[in-house]
Amino acid sequence: MAGVLKKGMAILVVVFIGFYMFTDPNGLAQTTKDGGAALWQALTSLFGALIDFINAIKS
Repeated sequence: MAGVLKKGMAILVVVFIGFYMFTDPNGLAQTTKDGGAALWQALTSLFGALIDFINAIKS
């Protein structure tokens, strides 16, 4: 049952992205660009905090 649900959700995501790409390609591109920038900022903050934590443990 879980496998069917995962496959169904994957198909829905692919169909949604395909629909979005054909109806508003510029919007999808901007969303992807903004999402990538937000992800990069979050990872930068996470690793900065991790480095600070490790340096605090060493001291």
